[in-house]
Formats: sequence, structure tokens, C-alpha cells
Amino acid sequence: MHMDSSSDEEDDRRNLVDQNHRKPPSPVPAAAFHVENLSPRFRRLNFSLQKKYIVAILAILLVILFFSVADFHSLFSNSSLPFDSLTNRMKESELRAINLLRQQQLGLLTAWNTTRRSNASDPNKLEDLKSALFKQISLNREIQQVLLKPHSTGNIAEPEFDLNATLNGVVYDRCRAVDQNLSQRRTIQWNPRDGKFLLAICVSGQMSNHLICLEKHMFFAALLNRVLVIPSSKVDFQYDKVVDIDRINKCVGKKVVVTFDEFSNLKKGHMHIDKFLCYFSKPEPCYLDDERLKKLGALGLTMNKPEAVWDEDTRSPKKKTVQDVLGKFSYDDDIMAIGDVFYAEVEREWVMQPGGPIAHQCKTLIEPNRFISLTAQRFIQTFLGRNFIALHFRRHGFLKFCNAKKPSCFYPIPQAADCILRVVERADAPIVYLSTDAAESETGLLQSLVVLNSRPVPLVIRPARNSAEKWDALLYRHGLEGDPQVEAMLDKTICAMSSVFIGAPGSTFTEDILRLRRGWGTASICDEYLCQGEEPDIVAENE
Repeated sequence: MHMDSSSDEEDDRRNLVDQNHRKPPSPVPAAAFHVENLSPRFRRLNFSLQKKYIVAILAILLVILFFSVADFHSLFSNSSLPFDSLTNRMKESELRAINLLRQQQLGLLTAWNTTRRSNASDPNKLEDLKSALFKQISLNREIQQVLLKPHSTGNIAEPEFDLNATLNGVVYDRCRAVDQNLSQRRTIQWNPRDGKFLLAICVSGQMSNHLICLEKHMFFAALLNRVLVIPSSKVDFQYDKVVDIDRINKCVGKKVVVTFDEFSNLKKGHMHIDKFLCYFSKPEPCYLDDERLKKLGALGLTMNKPEAVWDEDTRSPKKKTVQDVLGKFSYDDDIMAIGDVFYAEVEREWVMQPGGPIAHQCKTLIEPNRFISLTAQRFIQTFLGRNFIALHFRRHGFLKFCNAKKPSCFYPIPQAADCILRVVERADAPIVYLSTDAAESETGLLQSLVVLNSRPVPLVIRPARNSAEKWDALLYRHGLEGDPQVEAMLDKTICAMSSVFIGAPGSTFTEDILRLRRGWGTASICDEYLCQGEEPDIVAENE
């Protein structure tokens, strides 16, 4: 094509040359005006004028272009061009989408209200459904906000799309606190008669068992209108290291408990148990062997031989009522003892209610002392934050104990990890506090398996003392650091303050944590025993 174009141009030039040669110019009359005859000076003047006109025209065009560019946005924004029409259509579509989402939200809210009124056979499934619905409602609201943002003036959306109004103040916490119905709480007044005492004797198990035994002794003392004598540290644990004894009196509003030393001073060495009546007759009367009786005698106590009031076995306790107790233990003697009552089943629902069965002004009567409570709060602030799960993962000596039960309560680590993950996902908590006696080999494997959405969920174990950390300074300053009972109570307190608690089935350590959670109002509807409702996927044979 380029060659053809060049040939055409050459032909045109040739033709023009030929024509000029063949046709000479005709003579022109002298009177005719011809530009060719103008003088060179005039032609230069004419060309100069043309240049000025061109420059002036270009200048005018530049000015027009400048003002056009400067006002470009206003020209288009005030016009009725197709661009503006497209913008309006986009806005209309977006607002329509928001309206549809709003209708969806109202439908989901209706479903939410329906589930609230329904009675499901499985409360957990119903709560999971409620949680899923509410998440969708919240997500819907977020989508509306995103779509509505371009159509807002400043921070104020168009009034017909008030997103807060559509939720009607509905909030939902899947693992919210249990409603304790405190207005329905049944209580008994504790009004001790002058000079009447009940000696608390607790011998079974570790500190958790003893605290439960002590709480039941308080109920018996209230029923019998007696002052309760806290056991001596010479034959029992040192209770005042973990519990504020005097606080119990303040909560009740009168002197209802005394330490053994106070009791000894009141009696001035004349301490005789007038009525030693045993609640349990088996496996031995009052659940006391000869060695324990000798230890009691070494405190300066004198006594008659313990005597059972009925046939009652610690291994299969029968349910008893207040009338049963009053009928067997109502005496006017000054000092009484009824032996260990840890296994006693008296008015269980009454005794187990939040805050216990006795009328008082506190949340619960037996709770950690102030130093332990503050240390637990400082530990939580340092390592855990407000939203955390606590897990009591008992392992040491638990294998044989659980396998003696039907079904067993000892779970393989992988199965336990799956159970923990279900609670973590349900509670939407980022971290787990691990209260355990397990070996590092077990906790290490458990940590490797507790992974949610490709991210490990940290399992935090309370560390050994480090002088660079100050969360445990109170215990150190008051000589409580390193005491095993104090550390056990600290673990309980941290667990009792958690958002959700996973307990070890069959453990009194767990039961005492649940007692505190009921009393403090921290019990969650997501609280459960580890792998609750499941059996271990493998159980070893008995010896």
C-alpha cells in the first residue's frame, strides 16, 4: 500500500509538469488585478497579520479550555447527561438491595423469636440454632451498613434506614450467665443458742472434699442452732490460709463460726463432747478410725465412744430431710459432734442452690480469702483477659478412678481435644486456662491438637514464681506463696472467674468450682463436664 501511494503522487506530479509544458500561459489584459504582481513588502505584511490572528485565536481557545477544565466537575454534576442517569440507577439498586436485606433481617428476627419460645428436647441444639440465627442477623446488619455508607451524609444515614431500630435492642450471648432465680432462693436463718457448739470433723479426701464437708456442717449447725467450731490445723488443713473465717460471721451478721483456738479459750481446757452421734455408721462410726480419734484426744478433747443414730453407709448414702436430721440430732447438750458429713445427702437441691441454704448478705459464705481473689484477678488481667475458658483437666490417679465407673470418665487426649474445641467454638473465646495435674507429655499433645481454623488455641498453665512478674506479689508478701492449698484455691478461683468452665466429671475440685460459680453468678449455660454425654472411645481392661 505504501508503494502504491508513492506511485500515485509521482504520476500526479508528472501530469502537472506535462500540462505546464504543453499549455503556455495566455496573455492577460493590463487592467486585470493579479496577486502575483503585489510587492514583496505587502505580502510580508499580510503574512504577519495572519500570524497575529492565529495567535489570538489560540489564546482565546486556551482561555476557554482553562475555564472548562476548572469547572469540569460542576459542569458534569449539574448536567443531565447519561452518566448522571446511570448514577441514579446505581443508587436506586443499592437502596433496593438494602431494603431487601432489611426484610431478610426482619424474617430472621421472627425466626429468632420463635426459637426463644420453643421447647426443644436438647437445650444445646436450641442454643446453637439461636446463636447461628443471631450471627446471621448481625451479619445482615453489617452488610446494610456497608451498602448504606456511600449514601450517608457525614455520619448520618437516611432516616428510613435506621439500622439500630431494626434490631430492637436484641442482644445475644451464646454462653451467657445462668439466671440464678435468686428471688426464689430458699434459706434458713442461722441463730445459734448461747454456749451451744457443733464440732466440724472432716477427714475424707483433699481440701475440696473438706470445704464441701465444712459447708454441710454449717447447714447442720444452722438447723440445730449451734455455733460451728472450725477444725484445728493440727488434725486438718489450715483453713484460715484459704478462707476468711471472720468474713462468714460478717455475712451472716452474727457470731456463727469460731476457730478451734477460740473455742479452746472459751472452754478454758474443759472440752468434752457431750453427744458424739454419728451421721454415718459404715464403714466405721462417724467415718473415724482409731488414729483420728487419738488426734482429736491430743487436742484436749474428751469424748464418749461415737454412736451411730441410724444405719447409713458412705458408699450408698440415702436421701434425708430436715425433719430426719432434727429427729435424730436435736439435743440440749453444750458440745456435739456428728463426724464427717461429706457424703451426706440432706436436702440436696436446697444445699446446692446458689449461695447455699443459709440466709446471709454475701454471694457465698465459703470463698477464697481476699489475697487469693486479688491474685486471681491480677493473673487474669496479665495472661488471659476477660473472655477465657477454664478447663479442669484431671489426670493423675484419675485413670483407675474413672475406669471403676460405668461409663468411664477418663478420655484419650485426641477425644478430649475434640470436646474442648467444640466448647471453644461455641464460646468464641480465644484462650483456655488449664488447671491440671497432667504430665507435660499429655499437655503438650493436647496443645498440639487444640487447633481451630488452622490456628492453635493457647492452653495457659499458671507459671512458677518469677520475680519479674508481679501478679502474685500479694501471696509472696504475706507468706502464702508456695503453699499447695493456697495454690489449689488460686486455681479454683481463676476457674470460677472464667467465661465458660469445663470440669472433670467425678472430681470434687470441679464441684467446688461449680459451687463458687453458682454463688458468684459466673456460671454459664455453656459450662459442662469434659466430653459431657460421651463415653471414652476406648477403655482399658481392669487389673
